[in-house]
Amino acid sequence: MSHEGIAIVGMSGRFPGAPDVDTFWKNIKDGVESVTHFDPSELEIPLAPDTGDDPNARYICAKGILDDVDMFDARFFGYLPREAELMDPQHRMFLEICWEAMERAGHDPQRYPGAVGVYAGCYMDTYLLWNLCSDPTFLARFVESIQVGSLQTELGNDKDYLATRVAFKLGLRGPAMTLQTACSTSLVAIATACQALASYQCDMALAGGVTIVLPQKKGYFYREGSMLSADGHCRTFDEQAAGTVFSNGAAVVLLKRVEDAIADGDRIYAVVRGFAVNNDGAGKVSYTAPSVDGQADVISMALAAGDIDARSIGYVEAHGTATPMGDPIEIAGLTAAYRAHTLDHQYCAIGSLKANLGHLDVSSGAIGLIKTALSVDENLLVPSINFTRPNPKIDFAQSPFYVNTELKPWPQAPWPRRAGISSFGVGGTNAHLVVEQAPEPPPEGNRRSHALLLLSARSKEALAAQATRLADWLEANPAASLDDVAYTLQVGRQQFEHRRIVVAAEVAEAAVKLRAAPTPVEAASLKASAKAITFMFPGQGAQYPGMARELYASEPLFREVIDRCGAALCEAGAAEQDPRPLLLWDAQASPLDAAQATAALAQTAIAQPAIFVMEMALATLLGSWGVKPDAALGHSVGEFAAACMAGVFALDDAVRLVATRGRLMQAQPRGTMLAIRAPREQVEPRLPRDVAIAAVNAPGLVVVSGPVGAVDGLAKALAAEDIQATPLLTSHAFHSRMMAPARAPLVEAVAAVSSRAASLPLVSTATGATIDAEGFRDPGYWGDQLMRPVLFADASATAAADGALLLEVGPGRTLTTLARQSLDKPGPLAVLPCLGPVQAPGSDVQNLLQAVGQLWLAGVQPDWAALQPGRRRRVPLPTYPFERKRFWVQPIPPGPATQPVPRAAAGGSAVTGARPAAVGVPSDVEQLIRMQLALISEQLGVIGGLGGTGRGDR
Repeated sequence: MSHEGIAIVGMSGRFPGAPDVDTFWKNIKDGVESVTHFDPSELEIPLAPDTGDDPNARYICAKGILDDVDMFDARFFGYLPREAELMDPQHRMFLEICWEAMERAGHDPQRYPGAVGVYAGCYMDTYLLWNLCSDPTFLARFVESIQVGSLQTELGNDKDYLATRVAFKLGLRGPAMTLQTACSTSLVAIATACQALASYQCDMALAGGVTIVLPQKKGYFYREGSMLSADGHCRTFDEQAAGTVFSNGAAVVLLKRVEDAIADGDRIYAVVRGFAVNNDGAGKVSYTAPSVDGQADVISMALAAGDIDARSIGYVEAHGTATPMGDPIEIAGLTAAYRAHTLDHQYCAIGSLKANLGHLDVSSGAIGLIKTALSVDENLLVPSINFTRPNPKIDFAQSPFYVNTELKPWPQAPWPRRAGISSFGVGGTNAHLVVEQAPEPPPEGNRRSHALLLLSARSKEALAAQATRLADWLEANPAASLDDVAYTLQVGRQQFEHRRIVVAAEVAEAAVKLRAAPTPVEAASLKASAKAITFMFPGQGAQYPGMARELYASEPLFREVIDRCGAALCEAGAAEQDPRPLLLWDAQASPLDAAQATAALAQTAIAQPAIFVMEMALATLLGSWGVKPDAALGHSVGEFAAACMAGVFALDDAVRLVATRGRLMQAQPRGTMLAIRAPREQVEPRLPRDVAIAAVNAPGLVVVSGPVGAVDGLAKALAAEDIQATPLLTSHAFHSRMMAPARAPLVEAVAAVSSRAASLPLVSTATGATIDAEGFRDPGYWGDQLMRPVLFADASATAAADGALLLEVGPGRTLTTLARQSLDKPGPLAVLPCLGPVQAPGSDVQNLLQAVGQLWLAGVQPDWAALQPGRRRRVPLPTYPFERKRFWVQPIPPGPATQPVPRAAAGGSAVTGARPAAVGVPSDVEQLIRMQLALISEQLGVIGGLGGTGRGDR
């Protein structure tokens, strides 16, 4: 292979005794046997009293079974109840585990840019045979209408639709094909997927298989010399090995080219270095028999494909059916292949999961690969159970192999850990893979002080279950990288309508928050598409010393904007207005104490550039995260930030204009301002001649400005009328006639810089309405704005008129509070701040991530990949909590025989009971039904006397 190999980046499955991969792996490490031994009273098929032609046959009540095969989350996958009932449980289960494999890998198929293929196979559809066709009327209609009138039944049950169903439901656009090679099906599917990836037919691939033979609680008749176990135990390679036990299982892996997996930060369990598929041909004793030459050839081909020396293989996951003929042939084939590389003895461990789970038929190869990949990944050799002494027909001492019976570390070697996996099918199609330990991942990037976790589900109940699952996982993995967890949830999960966010600094904190009930701004149910966002930029008064320090230290782009603006002021000869010393003020390092820093920042000439620079750095950072405004407005000096955001002014020009404005305003006569809790119409008649309305911030909150004496007199008069009025800590009467001398020089300064038409809608707080795209280019607008009142109440109502979200982009939460008062019954997510309140700002990173998360709750889609501070890794987190319900057509029990039914096949067992003929069914169809039921019974081992399974010694 010219590429670096094929990475296994995701896996999922259902196993006897284990509902998921983690439980399965624990069982394997612990040496657990998961074959169920039934009491005869538990059997779903009554035992017939006779044993057919063989009086020595005995019934063995053993099988590896799966839990909840009748359960399915039909709503999640968009199926109607009747569709789900008619669908083969193999298809349903495979759909679920494919979804889980994508989630465990941290990939959302809806957002993955490449082609994803599906390669899969399943066992014959026994649900159709045993459950659906147990109703003679259903069977008659199905047979009569096949290909023309039974499409729903065919689509839900035919093998042909297994892979394409997954592609359709998950939205995958790579090749989708169902493969069938009997017992080797799933490993052949994986090899085929590897070939497709190597030849760039797709960029990721799901590959695996599923076996569900119904009814589950049934055994088999054992006969001396058959391939079935005499006691329901598989003893692979043991001297007492006498046969296998067939079981149910399902497994799928997600594959990707190694170089792509590394680039995407995928969790790589192991790398497929070599793979091969062949057929025995005619060189064997029978169609169902294995072949030493065929097996040796496929193993040699896989080693050659990966340029692998067999001496470097430390473990082989054998097909290992525990049959007297199959096991010796397999060791002979392996030895023949390995002897072309080495003459060393017993250096390579060998085992087979069939001793733990039984023969999983179609799914066995994929499950064996999962076991082997985890062994390689965790540096462990797991025990082979049910082994005491070797099969005397196998000369292990002269072979490269030994049966490992204990859990132990993988032996140290000068090469990477490597293992082989074999799977051989009836009919002679063989597959072998060689896997190698994953390459060391690149170092992690920087992390933030906090991380934003996203959860979503199709229902509130599933969302709550998901929060609990994630909390459990975090508590069980306290050393996990919270940034990696956040990244996986952000980029690797499909996003549904019921949503929740958690912002936390540590894993333990995240777990605690996940277990607590969310607040109204931490959870929401999305009922509409993404909404527009209006950025609101606050004005003077929101500033405080050190307001940029945390983000300056943690966010390179934020720091870049701050430094660029400071440099622009210095280059313009306004170094004394460079706000950086106060933006980055630190009590421990600054020569100014808190009071001195606050006083310095209260100077208009410094405050206005500081506010502008802080706002533009925040807006630029948000934009880099994909949070971009659809409109903007600003309060007083905040309008310069809005204009700059819309491209009216270049950043360097805008910061110089703001500095000029601040100098000009500070040079005007001193005055004062008063905030009044009353509507404008109540305030205006009471204003003295020299006092003016400076702002209408909310319907019941007005700010006036003017000379100190006049404003003080107004305050006393209002107090006498019990009208609440609060003096503002300001040195000037902004937005009044007292600013008139500053108008002309500001107009001249604006006229001297180049400008452009606004690239997004701007709502003017001077008029309260949306302004023409050319409006902010008019120098006269900016001169008049100095003296005109700020109509923020009207402007915020205009901005929110079409349901837009309002986001305050700047320090503090003043505009958030005012806008909420101006809107009619705003929801909890209608108006949001970026940062904390001035009085207790807290962590800016935490507040900013909270704001981004709240926007997502409301339907905004940030660029989650851009949000990451550095290289991140995907983490295998708990998967979606499916809300399964029972979708199951219960089989109709066979009735008493109404007439003899012929044997299904020569040498087979007779069917001793049959259902009554269906009422109204024509006699020729009735006969067809009877023959079909006989075939069903023979296939499933319904009645005593059934011999073998047709799987030979595979």
